Amino acid sequence: MTDASLPDRPDDTDPADAALDLRASDADREQVAERLRDAMAEGRLDMDEFNERLEETYKARTYRDLAPLTRDLPGAGAPAPAPVAPTPVNLVKGPLPEGAVDWASRIGGQAGGTAWGVGVLSGFERRGRWTVPRRMDCVAVMGGGELDLREANFEDREVTINCVAIMGGVNVIVPPGVEVVVRGIGIMGGFDHRESGVPGEPGAPRVIVTGFAFWGGVGVERKLPKAERQRLKEERRREKLDRREDRRELLGDRHHRLHEDRLDRHRERMEEHLDRLEERRERRQRRHWD
Repeated sequence: MTDASLPDRPDDTDPADAALDLRASDADREQVAERLRDAMAEGRLDMDEFNERLEETYKARTYRDLAPLTRDLPGAGAPAPAPVAPTPVNLVKGPLPEGAVDWASRIGGQAGGTAWGVGVLSGFERRGRWTVPRRMDCVAVMGGGELDLREANFEDREVTINCVAIMGGVNVIVPPGVEVVVRGIGIMGGFDHRESGVPGEPGAPRVIVTGFAFWGGVGVERKLPKAERQRLKEERRREKLDRREDRRELLGDRHHRLHEDRLDRHRERMEEHLDRLEERRERRQRRHWD
């Protein structure tokens, strides 16, 4: 390999400038393309400008190539700004807050496996790490199925799950932050609309649940991923320990300390009991689909 084939060494004295020379990902290019689409819909760009910038977006190799394409555009959906500098697309990666989801890393790529789920007098299930295709068709006839999207990746920013439930049911589990749109038709059956219309987080995927239910149903529920649930549980445990130590310092009487300790142990047992009930319910559901 010759020196000419190597990338230029970034200037160590200017970290911000060096960051612009980093290679852009497909998710970065798609983020800029989405901003350009919003700008064209708002009348900030005409069709020629949009096409020209979009072509440059998909040709871009580094953040330096992408940065000028949205520099003169305000945030998506923003009104005409006062004399305040517009917010550019953040192309430099930084650490995410605890509990936040990096949606850009979970959108894109090729869906592997089948785009069908069929349960005829039986069941089907997709959970864990898998990629949701742009369109997935599910059929449950006197059977059932469950699609758990909490740890899944998404082939596209918008995916469609088409469900046909005849004397059976399909259950779709989505994580917080994902926008859900329910458009199904039910005859002596129904589609669960409780999660429809909840705004999604910026950059999160959009899940459209559609189809037909006859003497059956399609449920949509929102649950925390197990890792996030465990993190919150550990966080609550630490807070309780801190409160217990604070109370021990404040309460000098031995009787009060014993009473507070009993209450804390009771609360811990109740939380463990509720967690076991939730795990049993999920196991029963999986056995039912099987």
